[in-house]
Amino acid sequence: MAGLRLGPLLRHLDPHGSATVWIEADRPCTARVRCADGTSGRARTFQIAGHHYALVPLAGLTPGTATAYEVLLDERPVWPAPHSRCPLSTIRVPAPGAELRVAFGSCRRAPDATATDALDALAGGLAADPGAERPDLLLLLGDQVYADSVSDGTRRWLAARRDLREAPGAEVADYEEYTRLYYESWLDPEVRWLLSTVPSCHIFDDHDVIDDWNTSAAWLAEMRATPWWQERLVSGLMSYWVHQHLGNLSPAELAADPLYAAVRDTPDGTEALRSFAALAGADPAAARWSYRRDVGRTRLLMVGSRAARVLDEGRRAMLDEGEERWLRAQVPGPGECDHLLIGTSLPWLLPPFIHDAEAWNAALCAGSRGRRWARIGERLRRRADLEHWAAFPSSFAFLTELITGAGSGPGAPATVSVLSGDVHHAYVAEPFWPISVPQPTSHVRQLTCSPVHNSVPAPVRAGFRLGWSRMGRALGHVLARHGGVVRPLFDWRRAGGPWFGNQLMTLTLHGRSARLRLDQARRSRRVRGGPVRLVTVMDRPITPEGAPGPIHPAETRH
Repeated sequence: MAGLRLGPLLRHLDPHGSATVWIEADRPCTARVRCADGTSGRARTFQIAGHHYALVPLAGLTPGTATAYEVLLDERPVWPAPHSRCPLSTIRVPAPGAELRVAFGSCRRAPDATATDALDALAGGLAADPGAERPDLLLLLGDQVYADSVSDGTRRWLAARRDLREAPGAEVADYEEYTRLYYESWLDPEVRWLLSTVPSCHIFDDHDVIDDWNTSAAWLAEMRATPWWQERLVSGLMSYWVHQHLGNLSPAELAADPLYAAVRDTPDGTEALRSFAALAGADPAAARWSYRRDVGRTRLLMVGSRAARVLDEGRRAMLDEGEERWLRAQVPGPGECDHLLIGTSLPWLLPPFIHDAEAWNAALCAGSRGRRWARIGERLRRRADLEHWAAFPSSFAFLTELITGAGSGPGAPATVSVLSGDVHHAYVAEPFWPISVPQPTSHVRQLTCSPVHNSVPAPVRAGFRLGWSRMGRALGHVLARHGGVVRPLFDWRRAGGPWFGNQLMTLTLHGRSARLRLDQARRSRRVRGGPVRLVTVMDRPITPEGAPGPIHPAETRH
């Protein structure tokens, strides 16, 4: 009899009534999702590297309703899990014009018994109180798994499998080892239930493959010279495609995807997927990981900022030309949406000192101060992780132009929000333009939330605080002058933060209004070893009519 190994994950959910549910079974079978309202869908599993997966499509769900569902494998019920303390998994289809709550964050290392994990705290709170306000959509903005920094349990598992004295040591080496990371991350009972009942959108960042993935051409050349890198990269892209990317696609996109068809139409899709991953790893233009979701009057553009990079020093870009053309084509026209969300793992607007340091470093590496400084710049780039949008000046200018264009003129969205993670703290940045240039009519914000579960050392916290300070801004100007950097025609200020901790942000959209909340995972101080709960530390409107005035901290438990 087939058993459920991982999932279910509720992935794509269309407000018109279609959805997809992802599962992994322990053997070949037919998976069926059966809803309490009579809606049903089925799919045969496909095989990758000895594992069996299915993405079950559903159609005909009724907008404005919530229906419980169960999963059957070869018509035998396997979900809900027996003796589960969590509520039934449900699919909630938003009603037209309904409020939309989007929770987001990044960087979730495998939790341990003492963890204050924000995702686990959200899941535990909702499981304990099914009537509590829950997200309508969960955005996981990178580093869902850490291939280069594993838990003690996974290290022991790896040591029983191979000799860790050989490269890559206590890091993931192949597809099977990647599957272990997903089991460790998604089999926590409450998190498993949360992912089964809240639809999620995913994008990768560096640790999903390796720290500083695609930092520079020199970095990539060194990695390609190692005996283990090619298998690591191919396995990372294969596992991401299976576990995360497939569920990002709509049923129509899946039906038109030749790779998905090839994988499903053969007894074993491993070689088809491996060939695709090898090509995608060698040529950024061979695959597009970015995607679009429309939920009512809100458009979400999720931008892959790792695998589409052009690393040649003379034409460095965060996105290749094809990816840029695709992204331009997805920008809404006048009156097309009320809110535009751009999800990218790496922040567009960094603390000013860090932005200037990255732009300065990019100029050095490009040769603005000669070969000696270029060598120094390359070492600094890798040591200090100087590889965000600011480190790709042409791409920073492209994204800025795209955002200002989308947010300008009659019929522009009320808000344009860039949602990011990566930098292990949370903040709100507000751009502003000189009065001598046309002003965007949209309310533009950089909203950054990280980590979901990780830590940041005290010296790094001090560095981020310096990055936002007047002193940091002045130091950044000095670096910019040294590198001959042309500074942006606009500036930005910190409108909230920095906040440090394991945390999630929630953006609530209704009509043309928007509200932002930040919740941190904290353990009760009254009870030793007590439960971890989310504590709201900031809650405020961010639409223009609600913007004036400082952010007022709150201490509201939920």
